[in-house]
Parts: sequence; structure tokens; C-alpha cells
Amino acid sequence: MKKFKGKITVILGVVVVLLLAAASWYSIVFNDWRLVAPTDFSTCTFTSRDLPMLISGALFVLYVLYLGILLCRAIIANKLRQAEAKTTRKLNPKLGLLGFAGFFGFLGFWTYSAFHAVSPFVFFAFFGFFGFFYEGKMSNTLIDERYKENRIRAELTAHRAAVAIVFLSLILLNLNAGALLGSLEFTLIALTILISLAIALDLFLTEYLLYRYDCADQPDGGGED
Repeated sequence: MKKFKGKITVILGVVVVLLLAAASWYSIVFNDWRLVAPTDFSTCTFTSRDLPMLISGALFVLYVLYLGILLCRAIIANKLRQAEAKTTRKLNPKLGLLGFAGFFGFLGFWTYSAFHAVSPFVFFAFFGFFGFFYEGKMSNTLIDERYKENRIRAELTAHRAAVAIVFLSLILLNLNAGALLGSLEFTLIALTILISLAIALDLFLTEYLLYRYDCADQPDGGGED
């Protein structure tokens, strides 16, 4: 069932992106680039030709929110499961490929220019899904005292790195009265990107360091394989 839901999520993402691409092509060819190129909403009048872009854009935003909800649920469920389980969950390392969803974050530069929407930048947080590769390699690992200590070390290091990025970002972005390149909008974009990347680093680094610590503790020094 979980594999089926994962496939459905990926298929939905592909469909949404294709619909957005098709709507953009329609707007470029038949609607004089409306809602694709920067549009002045205070003066323009909406017509039926705008519906493809409006619908596909709304679907894209809903999909981003859906992925955000899935991410939060997965994190909470994983914490609860680890608190009760005696072994780590069984996970296919190929799920690490979901980390490529982070590249959808670059769509934010287009959606900002077209709709002044910055929500797609949140996709950069999904780079953290690359950590599933290392979590999968540690499937069914016994959760003993050694594992718990390594987990705490990995989480502490990852949290510190993420907090350091956010802290430095806040300082640098506020040096010029909080306006990057003289624009508060650019400041919001930069902050959204940096926080999303900090979350991704936290998620990835936790699993990567845990894997490295566990390999280093093996008698055969398996950390080099």
C-alpha cells in the first residue's frame, strides 16, 4: 500500500508539471504570453483563455501543499515508530531518488516572475529526501544503545549545521535594512530558499552521518565500502 501511494504521488507530480507546461505553451502560442510573462494584475482583464494557466497554477500550488503535508506526516510517524520499534524500518534505498524533487524548486523563479508566487521555492527542502538512500541501507538495524548514541550524535550535528545556516542567513539578509538588492521581495525569496535548503541539509545529514557512524563502529571498518 505504501509503495502504491508513493507511485501515485510521483505520478501526480508528473501530471501536474505536464499540465503546467502545456498551459504555459498554450498561453505563449494563443494568449500573448499572459500569466507566463510578468503580468500587471491591476490593469489586466481575465478571459476564458486565462483558465488553463489559472487552473494548472492552482493545481501546482495544491500539490506543493500536499507534499508538505506528506513530509510533516512522514517525519512525525518516523519519530513515533522509532520510539517504539526495536529495529529500524525497512526502506528501499531507491526512495532516495525522491530527492530529485528538490529541483522543482527552480520553478519558483518562473512562478515569481509570472504570478509573484514564491511557494515553489519550498521544493528545495525535498533535497533532504536523498537521505532515504542511507536510511534504506540501514534497514532492519538493531536499535541498541550504540545505535541510539549514534542517532543523537548525527541529529545534533545536523541540527547545528541547519541552525547555523538559518542564523547566518538572518544576519546577512538584515545587513542592508532587511532589503536584499533593495527589495523586500528578493529578501523573502532568499530567506525561503535558504530555510528550505537548511531543512534539506538537516534531513539528509542526519541519515548520512548516522550511516557513517554506524559503519565506523563495525569491526571490519565497513565505513569505506
